Amino acid sequence: MSDPDSSQLSSLLFEIRACRACEPHLPFGPRPVLQAGRSARVLVVGQAPGARVHETGIPWDDRSGERLREWMGIGPETFYDEERIALLPMGYCYPGRGKSGDLPPRPECAQRWLQRVLAELPRIELTLLVGAYAQRHFLAGERRATLTETVSAWRDYGEKRMPMPHPSGRNQGWFKHHPWFERELLPVLRSRVATVLGLAR
Repeated sequence: MSDPDSSQLSSLLFEIRACRACEPHLPFGPRPVLQAGRSARVLVVGQAPGARVHETGIPWDDRSGERLREWMGIGPETFYDEERIALLPMGYCYPGRGKSGDLPPRPECAQRWLQRVLAELPRIELTLLVGAYAQRHFLAGERRATLTETVSAWRDYGEKRMPMPHPSGRNQGWFKHHPWFERELLPVLRSRVATVLGLAR
């Protein structure tokens, strides 16, 4: 007998992937990209798919994703297991390019879908808030004035939420000037991910 809760999530994901709400605003058309399963224990909330992810339809299928998986201490086989890890960007479609990089995620996704998806993920034990857009939404009044201050205060958000910078190569200077991120935060991140997912260390 099929699990009605899983069927409900599957129906919701089908509905999201068929969404065309932002079509007039998307230079390459809509292609919602996300991953979720009812048993997922780790939630990664990012920004929006980039051009490569738009092409492949696979979340974090780029160099940023490689770095993120390295930060988490896991490989693609674990990362792309929807029953272990949910991948939800703040905007599900590639928003196009701006003057200094990709445009911000469209706000319609969070308004229409986010709470409905989160309600179907009852087993999440660790949420990674990757970038300012995710932190702004999920931390709200607890967020510090800047991303750097927010990430620096990662210990203040408990064991279930972890703010992080975006792993984009564009942030190479940030990584270089904030060595504490790799030295202090990443070992804790890897330990938390391993513990939540039941991975041998």
